[in-house]
Amino acid sequence: MSIDDGLVVATITISLDGFVAGPNQSLDDPLGERGEELHEWLFSEAEAASADVTGEILGGAAVIQGRNMFGPIRGEWPDDAWKGWWGDDPPYHAPVFVLTHHEREPVEMLGGTTFHFVTGGIEEALERARAAAGGGRISVAGGASTVRQFLTAGLLDRLILSIAPITLGAGERLFDGVELGGESGIRLVPVQVFENAAATHIVYDAAR
Repeated sequence: MSIDDGLVVATITISLDGFVAGPNQSLDDPLGERGEELHEWLFSEAEAASADVTGEILGGAAVIQGRNMFGPIRGEWPDDAWKGWWGDDPPYHAPVFVLTHHEREPVEMLGGTTFHFVTGGIEEALERARAAAGGGRISVAGGASTVRQFLTAGLLDRLILSIAPITLGAGERLFDGVELGGESGIRLVPVQVFENAAATHIVYDAAR
């Protein structure tokens, strides 16, 4: 893989029992109960030892994400105060296209991240991300609903599942309402696996 490959790649972390967030998500606990445990692999010594792999998984020349990934606010934007969950220097370091029903001016952050707000759906977001990426990879960074939309629309080239070695028992499932195989025509074909003590990362071609 290369982040200069021009592919549309969704990346998301999932529990062994299929959840991408725990139950009872809230403003104070956006990932739900125990949801933060899903992402402990990002900060583990095992993952740090394979930082090149992590860069391949998370890298993108442009990023698309759902509104929930940007923040907890629903409906019209009350003001411009909220600028994301990550502080002044978000981890993307690339243009980020946020799916929303409500217009807002772009938000420029430190480190090369600028949030652009897209009201025309996933096709418009993808068109704008392609233009911004300049032939580089487009990362669909979640959440679950956004990944599902891209997958069922046939707009994904690859899906990378980072599987955390935990079970949550309840919460938000990634594949709710998605038929894989059968008459749907959606096939996930495993093409590469990265693993260490912290997580297993499986790269799938999203074939139709």
